[in-house]
Amino acid sequence: MRRRTALLGAALAVGALALAGCDRGGNTDLGLALSTMNNPFFVGIKKGAQAEADARGLHINITDAQNDPMQQINQMETFTSQQVKAAIINPVDADAAVPAVGVANRAKVPVISIDRGVNGGQVGSTIASDNVAGGRLAARTLAEALGGKGKVAFLEGQPGTSAARERGRGFEEGIGQYPGIEVVARQPADFDRTKGMDVMSNMLQAHRDIAGVFAANDEMALGASKALGARSGKDVKVVAFDGTPDGVRAVRAGTLTATVAQQPELLGKQAVAWALKAARGEKLPRTVKVPVVLVTAANAAAFGG
Repeated sequence: MRRRTALLGAALAVGALALAGCDRGGNTDLGLALSTMNNPFFVGIKKGAQAEADARGLHINITDAQNDPMQQINQMETFTSQQVKAAIINPVDADAAVPAVGVANRAKVPVISIDRGVNGGQVGSTIASDNVAGGRLAARTLAEALGGKGKVAFLEGQPGTSAARERGRGFEEGIGQYPGIEVVARQPADFDRTKGMDVMSNMLQAHRDIAGVFAANDEMALGASKALGARSGKDVKVVAFDGTPDGVRAVRAGTLTATVAQQPELLGKQAVAWALKAARGEKLPRTVKVPVVLVTAANAAAFGG
């Protein structure tokens, strides 16, 4: 009787893994290589991925590359040595991530990218927010806040990332619809708060009459807001991108005009779900877009923060 019970328990365990779409090869089912965890947005992705893995009874190894592409190569090698059934990468850089993807490709481990694309290798799908649409939405929001005229600055994200390129493209397309708006300064601040403050300070020295700012993420916007001081959100309209708790709080406080909110936890959950599809050998779309939403003073309370 005890033997039959043990066999039944083992069968149920195997069945649970089969339903999850991932038979264990080692002690780890999935790997998630994040570019950095020194950013609330990526912490949100981690939280969502971990929650989805836990719900499916899977073990996921989540690593932090600290914005070092070489670390992501090492982390992918760790994933393959753990015999993961699929790997998820959030590239530090679209080009520099190609060797890391190559490690998984050679080991026949399917790869999904999240938030940012990879410029090479075999990647099943890229799960990302609709960054181009978000950039257009940010442009329209900033232009309307300025009454359709004024000089604005653009703080770009980390060069080499698809998110920075796509948000920039969307913003340029959107702001081009407002002939009274002039972009007088643009410079990368690497999605970093401190760099955002430094870049904004330098821009203000050259352009004291800036009336608006678009920062391609909340961290840069919060840095820019600090450089602007009491003018932020009042004399100078500031529109951001991400919808992190700090960003939403700043919108509620009035120091940011608005932020285009991503849904990082949903991104993390979807990445796990699509990685399992890849592990089962299913045919995947090249990109999976997750919608963005605008957070303003009127609805910020609904977003917490």
